[in-house]
Amino acid sequence: MEDWIAFAFGSAVFAALTSIFAKIGIKDVNSNLATALRTVVVLTMAWLMVLIVGSWDGIGDISAKTLVFLVLSGLATGASWLCYFRAVQIGDVNKVAPIDKSSTILTMILAFIFLGESFSFWAGIGMAVMFAGTMLMIEKKDVDASKGTRDSWLIWAVLSAVFAALTSILGKVGIEGVESNLGTAIRTCVVLAMAWLIVFMQGTQKQIGGISRRSGSFLVLSGLATGASWLCFYKALQDGPASLVVPIDKLSILFTVLFAAAFLHEKMSARSWIGLAMLTAGS
Repeated sequence: MEDWIAFAFGSAVFAALTSIFAKIGIKDVNSNLATALRTVVVLTMAWLMVLIVGSWDGIGDISAKTLVFLVLSGLATGASWLCYFRAVQIGDVNKVAPIDKSSTILTMILAFIFLGESFSFWAGIGMAVMFAGTMLMIEKKDVDASKGTRDSWLIWAVLSAVFAALTSILGKVGIEGVESNLGTAIRTCVVLAMAWLIVFMQGTQKQIGGISRRSGSFLVLSGLATGASWLCFYKALQDGPASLVVPIDKLSILFTVLFAAAFLHEKMSARSWIGLAMLTAGS
């Protein structure tokens, strides 16, 4: 098995743990503040890996084009995170995750258009099955509830998917010619700045002292899982094609739903289980 495939699967498992830990950690915490705090953990972990692998010296060799795309990828990531964790806070993980992971379909289309990656017949079939599976996991009542409101988990989840797709495409371009751990660390700096800017604009930094030890612990665990997922994902993305790395990474939806059922006791309908099976088969 190619190394990038193993890293892509590792990314999927850690991404699933991120969602579960975050759901528990942000129960009584503003979602934007929680994202900002988690990012501090991810940033620390990312730069620690840079020091361990010795890629620090590569900073001076990064071209202006690469740096621009790393920054743009970081901004897209920040936007995706803010939307995703708001959706997780107000909705069930097993509902939010499938919508977020539909970014796979958009990523494959964008990779074909802008990166010139191959698009096979079976890739098209897989996309169609994934789309059908995602639609099955969306209940009619969820759509009805999103009408006439800007604070529906469904709306936030869709926005998360769009920004996540942009993250992968911009990230693929951004990590060309730069060591993957260093690229991840630079992107995380952008996400951190973006997240804390929003926190201070909202004035929610005043709530830090009121965060319970339990919530804080799970936010830290979520950040560690995110860092591990990122490091695996961008290593896989550097060595493998985005149109294949992303679908494998998005298998995290399977682990997420199973973890949500086991640890959060979330329930799904028979229709949703069929949709999950189609999502997995499509990937």
